[in-house]
This record gives sequence, structure tokens and C-alpha cells, in this order.
Amino acid sequence: MTLRIIPSGATLGARIENLDLSQPLPDDVFEQLLQALGRHGVLSYPKQELTAAQLRAFSARFGRLEVNVAGAYQESGLPEVMVLSNIVENGKPIGLSDAGQDWHTDMSYSHMIAFTNVLYGMKIPHRDGQPLGNTEFCNMHAACDGLPEEWKQRLDGMTVLHDFDKFWEMMRRERGSTRPPLTPAQRAARPPVSHPLFLRHPITGRRVLYANPGYAVRINEMDERESDEALEFLFAHQTQPAYRYAHRWQVGDVLMWDNMGTIHNAIPDYRPDEPRLIKRCQVMATRFFHDDGTPREAAEALGA
Repeated sequence: MTLRIIPSGATLGARIENLDLSQPLPDDVFEQLLQALGRHGVLSYPKQELTAAQLRAFSARFGRLEVNVAGAYQESGLPEVMVLSNIVENGKPIGLSDAGQDWHTDMSYSHMIAFTNVLYGMKIPHRDGQPLGNTEFCNMHAACDGLPEEWKQRLDGMTVLHDFDKFWEMMRRERGSTRPPLTPAQRAARPPVSHPLFLRHPITGRRVLYANPGYAVRINEMDERESDEALEFLFAHQTQPAYRYAHRWQVGDVLMWDNMGTIHNAIPDYRPDEPRLIKRCQVMATRFFHDDGTPREAAEALGA
């Protein structure tokens, strides 16, 4: 059967049919998926049956996989596969919660940013026939295009400081959180980094807005008051309903999204007694950037 790419009709999203992700991807199919990910931002592959090793193998086609520091929640023997869950067994959580994180894009606080997340839904909570724990996205291509012209001109060429501590402190303020503050050593290991406010997307060639509410703390070329006002405007602008799309999870879904062209938010609308189990790989943007953050040549990045 021929691969089918079915757009959602919304600002983001497409469904991929007639593809078994447990099998190796032919090169031509991989290239179609890479282009579709840039174009649609979010891809879903329904009714998959994968082992953790197969999930890792599919994800690794897109770039170098991150090994998360939360080692207790890694798949046994597969440190690149993280377990996301609210399930508790023998008094211990089997996975890390991803709910209640608010709008962000992964790894913007790192010199090597994230390209795509690949999640496999194994247990999805439902209530009254409706899925819970859905994942929301906002379109950063559209948010960039939709900025008033005076803002585009004003912000052109500017850079944004991204800080992991902002996100960590936000999570510490969540009700019931037991997270301690980052230690000086942890802060030193993850110092703030800067990225262009308008990033040239390596697949589409278009500009995206790269200043997310989770990690962006300062526009470097502005004074503190002016920066705070500009970021407040940008955060409100990029999360408006016109730029949003929500994926409604079903068991067997593989969901992947482009961290450069979207921001995302996991909706925490399920209870502890409504089990959720997802396995995740995070792909770094090594296909498009060198380790020092400089872009690779276009032909090299896209495999030409």
C-alpha cells in the first residue's frame, strides 16, 4: 500500500496511514516523513504495535537521541527511551509525569536544541468516552507570519536568553510539588543560552518564532523592562487560539512533533486512578546543527 499523509485541516497536524513503524523505513519514505514533519509540525501514526527497541530505532532515523538525566524513569537497558506515566507500582512511580508543564519547547535551554519528540501511547485514560491527557500545540510558523509588521522590524536580528531554571521553578510552584531548588552545581551544568528570536527553519526555509514561555527569560538587546513587555506580548500572541491544535490520544498512537516549528503543552485533566503510560524518545537537532550550534549545510542536513 502507498503511504498516505492526511492533513488535519487545522493549523497543524497530519495523520500518517499505511505505515508500520516496527519495520525499518525505506529512504524515500523517511524523506517524505521529514518533509511532512516540517510542513505539518505534528504527525500521528495510529494503531502501531511497537517494542521499546523499535520505538528507539524509528526515532534514531531523525537524529541523535537524548539520554535524559532522569535515569530512574528510563526503559530498562534502553536509556534513550523514557517512561512517562502516572502509574504507581509497589509504592513507586514507574514513570515521570509530563502533565501540567504549560507551554514550552524542549531543550531550547541547550546549545543543541531538540528537533522532534516521538511518543508511543500504551495506556490512555478516557472518561465518558473521551480521551484525557491530550497534547496541545501552537504553530510557530504561523505565529511568526502573523506578527504585526512593526514587531517584525523591531525584533529583527535579536536574540533570546533561555534558562532551564525558569521552567524548574515553575514546576516547583505546582501544587504538591516536592522538587527542591536547583543546586549551584546543577545551575552551573545548565547555564542559560541564547538563540535567535527568529529562527530559520531548516526544513521549510521559513522563519519561526523561537521564544517560548517555558524557558525564554530575556531579549538580550533590550533593557529589562522593555524585554519583559515584549516577551509578554510574544507569549500571548503565539498561544492565541488561531495557532492551536490538540492531539486526542488513542492507544497505539505514535505522535511526533517538530520542536522548532511548534510549542506544546500536556493537558493535566486525568486523575491518579486513571492510568496513563507513554514511552518517549527525544531527537536532538544534530541533523541540522553542529554541536556548537552553527547550522549545517542544507544539502547535508536534508540528506541530499
